[in-house]
Amino acid sequence: MNNVVKQSLAGLRAMLVLTVLLGVLYPAAVWGVGQVVARDQAAGSLVSYGGKVVGSSLVGQQWKGGEWFHSRPSASDYAGATSGGTNLGPGPALDATVAERAAAAGLDIASAPADALTASGSGLDPHISPAYAAAQVERVAAARGLDVGQVRSLVVAHTQGRTAGFLGQPRVDVLELNLALARLAASSAG
Repeated sequence: MNNVVKQSLAGLRAMLVLTVLLGVLYPAAVWGVGQVVARDQAAGSLVSYGGKVVGSSLVGQQWKGGEWFHSRPSASDYAGATSGGTNLGPGPALDATVAERAAAAGLDIASAPADALTASGSGLDPHISPAYAAAQVERVAAARGLDVGQVRSLVVAHTQGRTAGFLGQPRVDVLELNLALARLAASSAG
């Protein structure tokens, strides 16, 4: 056999072995470990309500109507396939977008929390700051006919601290907070 054929066969064998190892066995092992160690996270951290999956605690959603807490604005309309920011830098386009968001939310630009007026880098952030949640309490309470203190207590109860006590900022998962509102409404109706 000539040298080119020998090298080609050796390359082919290496490609087949590496394909099986890295394309089949390794992904299967990672999937298996995920199923054992972190089953919920491996399945997408799905959240159910009333027996139906209503979202994921990892992906933000759009909430319409005054009776719900609203998520951080999204440049991608909360579509995972088009995840990404606006890439708007300081200038007239960003100023106009921020002013439009402030007007729609009924917030003053000077005092509004930054996450109420600016989109996240991914456009899919499931959390808002406690300050943004607090800015929405009166609107949600009025729309639902609830006591402001009761809604404020829900926000406090659903505020998560820093990860491991020092990483990141305190945050509120909007989906979980809105599901707590729905449970509250269901319990007071029945």
